[in-house]
Amino acid sequence: MKIDDVVLVDGEYGQIEEISLTYVVVRAWDQRRLILPITYFIDKSFQNWTRASSELLGTVFLYVDYMVPIDELRAEAERLVSASTLWDKRVFAVQVTDWKTDSIEIRILVSAAASGKLFDLRCEIREKLLAYLQQLEPSAFPRVRNVVARSVKPSDGHQAEVSDRNRE
Repeated sequence: MKIDDVVLVDGEYGQIEEISLTYVVVRAWDQRRLILPITYFIDKSFQNWTRASSELLGTVFLYVDYMVPIDELRAEAERLVSASTLWDKRVFAVQVTDWKTDSIEIRILVSAAASGKLFDLRCEIREKLLAYLQQLEPSAFPRVRNVVARSVKPSDGHQAEVSDRNRE
């Protein structure tokens, strides 16, 4: 690791701010400083998101109804990503990645030049796709579907008369 590397340490996202012989200072995303003994980085694993490059891939997951037109959603996602200044133009994909009992899972894969930009890009795409679906595809959100089984009972004729009156 080196100064300015972006790391994930014990679930905390931050940037290496200082390295000494005995400790490392990690500036957390919320401006706190984590001061960890240098042995922490020797004894435990941690993620370095920028060791070779700051470029990253990120995902936006949507859970939508089966009836959502995938090609239209893909086109809108591509339009939104292409218009964003946060996207580095390396990676973009929209895929149906799972099928659940009440919805389908759609994964949008995007890339950005740095982790902060990637976080903001993912939020931007998620928010704008939500607005798109709310306005243009209100039936896009998962619904609970019930199947009501009707049992056939012998009728004495009286039940049929009541049912016929209710239809009028």
